[in-house]
Amino acid sequence: MRSVFFTFLVPALFVWLWSTGFIGAKYGLPYAEPFTLLLIRMLLTLVLLAGLAWLMKTRWPGWRGAGHLAVTGLLVHGCYLGGVYYAIQGGMPSGIVSLIVGLQPLVTSAAAVIVLKEGVSGRQWLGLTLGLVGVTLVLLEKFVGGDGNTSDFPLWTLVWAGFSLAGISLGTVYQKRNGTQADLVAGTLIQYSAAAVFFAIGAFTLETREVEWALQLQLSMAWLVFGVSIGAILLLMWLIRQGAASQVASLFYLVPPVTALEAFVLFDERLGVLAMVGGAISITGVALVVTRRSAT
Repeated sequence: MRSVFFTFLVPALFVWLWSTGFIGAKYGLPYAEPFTLLLIRMLLTLVLLAGLAWLMKTRWPGWRGAGHLAVTGLLVHGCYLGGVYYAIQGGMPSGIVSLIVGLQPLVTSAAAVIVLKEGVSGRQWLGLTLGLVGVTLVLLEKFVGGDGNTSDFPLWTLVWAGFSLAGISLGTVYQKRNGTQADLVAGTLIQYSAAAVFFAIGAFTLETREVEWALQLQLSMAWLVFGVSIGAILLLMWLIRQGAASQVASLFYLVPPVTALEAFVLFDERLGVLAMVGGAISITGVALVVTRRSAT
């Protein structure tokens, strides 16, 4: 029973929690601008984490380690979430946003070749190619073919999705190169603090910071804080600490189809045949890259 719990149930819970981050964003964004919404989310999360750190008598890293954690948080949480939220607010379906940022293992592998001088096998090159072809098919349908069931989204939303993808990919490489064995709660708190500063700068320079505290916003905020910012992130860190880094990497390519299914049920977001084929090709490409990396 314990083996089933750790092998299947915990990873499945993580995939579901992570995928709901895209759904929660779509529920909350009608009532607050992206950076404003994210700033509130981070501040609420930091209060809870600070209390948890005090109760657990958390050990804090030195200044050098804290600096590396702050850079990682700026990229992995600040750039990643900011890009996702602005893309969704601009009209990009949450399923497609999830698919684009789900290419993170592909981009990370490419960045690792340049930054960490890692080698790339033929299997990985095939995966990289399939990932790009798959996303190209999805976007081709949206901007050229159209399926009559979904509305097209502005071209500029791709910039934000790309910004998000670049942030989490570079952050992953940076963490791999400069990672520190910090306490789980302390490390997460430092990363979120850096992201909160980034969101504050964005909110006060680009947005009006007006918030309509509707019930839908309150419920989505509660879920984003407890379910995603605390639940999913701590579960992710815990899985990695348990020596399941390769397994966790493979879990991320399950997020786009789960998100697409949730978006279909909740928002009636539909993908045409070409987009679904492209999504399947892209996910296959990510799987090839991840499974190869886990075997090395």
